[in-house]
Amino acid sequence: MDSTPIPEKPVAEVWRPDWIKLPKITLWRRIARFLLRQVSRLLLFTITRVSVEGMEHFPRRGPALVVFNHLGDGDLVAMMGLMPVYLDYMAKIDLPEDMPLIAKLAKAYGVVFVHRGKPDLRALRVALDALAEGRLLGVAPEARYSLTGALEKGTDGAAFVALRSGAPVVPVALVGTENRNLYPNLKRFRRPRIRVIVGEPFHLTIGEQENRRAAIRRGTEEIMCALARLLPPSYRGVYAYCVDPED
Repeated sequence: MDSTPIPEKPVAEVWRPDWIKLPKITLWRRIARFLLRQVSRLLLFTITRVSVEGMEHFPRRGPALVVFNHLGDGDLVAMMGLMPVYLDYMAKIDLPEDMPLIAKLAKAYGVVFVHRGKPDLRALRVALDALAEGRLLGVAPEARYSLTGALEKGTDGAAFVALRSGAPVVPVALVGTENRNLYPNLKRFRRPRIRVIVGEPFHLTIGEQENRRAAIRRGTEEIMCALARLLPPSYRGVYAYCVDPED
């Protein structure tokens, strides 16, 4: 087993509070979202072998917090192309520095930017506003592409938002969207296999004798365990303990 320590979660190196706002659903944004969904679907069904399970669990209207594991470049293509309704996604504020083209597409689609690794109360307020408006908000609790190809420790933002808003949490597990599966297969003109599994929605609650901080930590574990239970064993990572080995 590889014992190399996993680097700490990234911290945003830029500070752009003016970018953090709830995207307005204008006519042009509706057009952009429609076009990006169609392109995503075209890619999924022509160059990959994609299967979907549990879509009957996915809500057709909000509010709902949709959480998914973060594996690679194919994640958002799968989410945008397969989810039955449009989501507002949370994205890192330093996206233009890391992926300039994706940043332009993200701005056209309309996302909620967040400063990763820093207290970002403004982003949390915007996330709560999105749910208060009845939107569906997409969040990757790991806060980065997994460096191991399996679940890493989740961050607490999703649990905080779920507890404060009371919105249901919808777990969506992605399998096969990691870059090491997608690109080598595509280079060999093989269609990589992708699976998307939607779990049953659930609510986070605060126990009678539990303080909010403890409830958030427990909520994060509940969210990540919900994802682990949907994933194959090799993808469960640090949350493998959530699943009974006999299941």
